[in-house]
Amino acid sequence: MTDATTEKKSDKSLLFGALAGVFFIWAIVVTALLAKNNSEADAEAAPATSSSYVIDLMTTKTSLEAPNVCAGKKIDLPNIACMIEALDDGADVTEMVNPEVGPQAGGNVTAGYNGSLEVDIVPITQPYYQVGLCPVNVHWHLGTEHYSAGEYDCDFADDHDHREMMEDHTMCGPSEIHERRKLAGKVRQGYQCNLYDPEDEKYTKPYEWKYCDETMEVGQTYEVHWPHSAAGACGTPNQYQTPFYDGVFCNLDMDTLVTLQAQDIASAVGVQAQVFVIVNDEDFYHPDLIKGMIVEPELEMGSDIAMYTGSTTGTSRDNTICSTYTPVTWQVDRKCHPISASSFDKMCADMMEQRADMSDDLYAHGSRVLVADHLTANNHANLRA
Repeated sequence: MTDATTEKKSDKSLLFGALAGVFFIWAIVVTALLAKNNSEADAEAAPATSSSYVIDLMTTKTSLEAPNVCAGKKIDLPNIACMIEALDDGADVTEMVNPEVGPQAGGNVTAGYNGSLEVDIVPITQPYYQVGLCPVNVHWHLGTEHYSAGEYDCDFADDHDHREMMEDHTMCGPSEIHERRKLAGKVRQGYQCNLYDPEDEKYTKPYEWKYCDETMEVGQTYEVHWPHSAAGACGTPNQYQTPFYDGVFCNLDMDTLVTLQAQDIASAVGVQAQVFVIVNDEDFYHPDLIKGMIVEPELEMGSDIAMYTGSTTGTSRDNTICSTYTPVTWQVDRKCHPISASSFDKMCADMMEQRADMSDDLYAHGSRVLVADHLTANNHANLRA
């Protein structure tokens, strides 16, 4: 997939070839499974009982003795150099992009933004369940990997100097949290929401975590990702997987892997992303965070969506080293949202209930450096409820 020859380059576009081979098989199952969105589930839940529900949930744990048919299904693909030569001032950057590199994520999702990497594919512009994809994992990043001006644009990291930092950081989040993490050698922090108010107790009162890793913090910004796939074990006890690659590739074989084009890939694999600030306030409880992006237009949740094609993320990639897991669709909520710590703890409890061992996703992962314009697809689309 990463050879420089023309013949091998064509294989790169077939990265997830098998996905569409099972696309229609799963479409009916997943449509029925995910037809009810999170807002319907929230309406049935009583925030006052959320804590006891988390505790009771653990008495019904799925047997781990049954086989996990998706375990080890990840197909390993190496990172590659983003550029064919070093960047020079005044050079045509787009001509220096490695032709083996596909569009990357996470990037700028501000309304009106578009990347400069020319692609001839389009992202999925419908809810994923309507086109046969189901969630196969949930995980989150410290701060945000995407950038949305006026929402999550607060910058405390040293390597974001290509973005203007807000002049007033008083509403940008708990910088002391970032300093503690940096001193402790923790993972890289991305952008912060501008919701934080140090005078409001819900952003500062500690929460006793029962299921999520104890490094989770009230007042901190997290970007949650829900990878989706048409080749997942949709509707079965093996649907959710860690690593998420096992879920994405679960129903694939190598013979079908090299049969389709880039558009087929982007139409069969997608990621939802939504940004939250953790608060210690049960008024912001949502019980089914494991199921996917919260869609409540009356709360401006999941109603202003940036859609584009990109790659997998994480701190092993930046603007020098790129991911070859591309192209996949991204649907990213442009807004910041407060959410109760108990919502995250309930999600972690649900993760512990899965047949697959999801313990490696019970804590925040590091955030990739914001993708440069020349590595970001020029196919951004918008969805507003």
